[in-house]
Amino acid sequence: MATHAALAFAPIALILALMLGARWSAARAGLAGLALTLVIALAAFGYGGGARFEAIAGALLEAGFIAATILWIIFPALCIHELQVGSGRLGILQRAIDRLSPDPRIKAILIGWFLALFLEGAAGFGTPIALTAPILVSVGFSPVQALSIALVGHAAGVSFGALGTPILPQVAATSLSGEAIGRGTAQLHALLGWLLLALMVRLARVGSQEWETSSIWGWAALAGAVFLLPSWLLARFVGPELPTLGGALIGATLFAALLHVRRNVGTGAVVAGDDRASDLLRASLPYLVLLGLILATRLIEPLRVILQEVAISWRLFARFEGSIAPLYHPGSMLLLGFLLGGLAQGARGHELARAAGRAAKRLAPVVVALFAMLSLSRLMVHAGMIEVLAAAAAGGLGTAWPLVAPWVGVLGTFITGSATASNILFTDFQQATARELGLPVVNLISAQGFGAAVGNIVCPHNIIAGGATVGVIGREGEVLRRTAPACGLYATAGGLLVWLQIAASRP
Repeated sequence: MATHAALAFAPIALILALMLGARWSAARAGLAGLALTLVIALAAFGYGGGARFEAIAGALLEAGFIAATILWIIFPALCIHELQVGSGRLGILQRAIDRLSPDPRIKAILIGWFLALFLEGAAGFGTPIALTAPILVSVGFSPVQALSIALVGHAAGVSFGALGTPILPQVAATSLSGEAIGRGTAQLHALLGWLLLALMVRLARVGSQEWETSSIWGWAALAGAVFLLPSWLLARFVGPELPTLGGALIGATLFAALLHVRRNVGTGAVVAGDDRASDLLRASLPYLVLLGLILATRLIEPLRVILQEVAISWRLFARFEGSIAPLYHPGSMLLLGFLLGGLAQGARGHELARAAGRAAKRLAPVVVALFAMLSLSRLMVHAGMIEVLAAAAAGGLGTAWPLVAPWVGVLGTFITGSATASNILFTDFQQATARELGLPVVNLISAQGFGAAVGNIVCPHNIIAGGATVGVIGREGEVLRRTAPACGLYATAGGLLVWLQIAASRP
């Protein structure tokens, strides 16, 4: 078992070493990791048996299909960004943010915390990274810094994703209700999310200038309170669908209103520019159209059902499969936001085509990296390497297992690129471990959902996809070096809290 676990971990160790130590790009590291995974899966895990060609082909086809669904998010997000930059309207939004506060860390909170959390709660599946990272660059952050801020800032909402999607496989795999799982998971984030926000604010430092050092932590505490507390209340009294979306809407409204009040009483904010309200509205149209589409398609039940019924699915060798609901997919919402929002702004066809052309050119470098990482992921899943890693982690820990339970969720997301997929992989395992050790099932299932969210901070797929929108292809290791400490600290704190909760519940 130990030998197999070491072999199963080898591709992950290689990728981390190459990206963090040797400063390789995600594409090069991914290809090296993929080659090693293929050798280990075939030689040590007997992957495919007598049908190796079919097994490899099926895993690669799954990887290609998932890569296409991710690129469908990245492309229209890039289209929106290119249109906004080309028309100069991104500058109008930048000046509006500057009028609320000149402090770059306040801007990071507005964009990397509230906007990213809203997009996570409404659309999920990489949308918050693809949209917020370019906006953060536009207000003065470096591309690597902007991507790091977006990755850390959105993670507190990933457990509930797009209207509670990551919770669904946990409900299906256990006898627990969505409300029970949601309450446990939301409580972990409510108690620890402040740490994540503090880490994000530290990442947002710009230069040596001390921007309102004495007050920034007060504003950060306020930002945490107005999101985390409503999110926890929604999870406790409403259900798992709205904690992230509702918490972000409530929090952003309150936070922006208080910033506006402070500006009006003259406490130090600097007004930059004098854009008319109509100009600001026009500049916001692609995002407002996107917001309307997301809310309508997610909250109007008959419309949601109709859109989800239109699906493209395939199955190969009775083992490999893929499915997408193209009309419900976040990428389609982004594309409509680009087209309808752009036309509403007054953009002409050739302007939209030019923005789309610039966006398409930026996609090419990301394809290899995405495909390599996803291929590695699917091979590890189908070869049973992930289950071996998880079982090895549980072995010998006994009642100390809660300390590392969130790390299983982190592992699942690091490999698959999805908190939902991580929960699909490991909810049964967490439940079985809880019963074997006589531990409360709901606590370990909540720890799984918590850890699955944390894994988004370091997930190579997210880093690659977000990097494509801000032009950091080849520098993914720099991003990982910035975000890995935040992931490690938050996951460790989560494990300690789960252990304390279980200890406190026992007589």
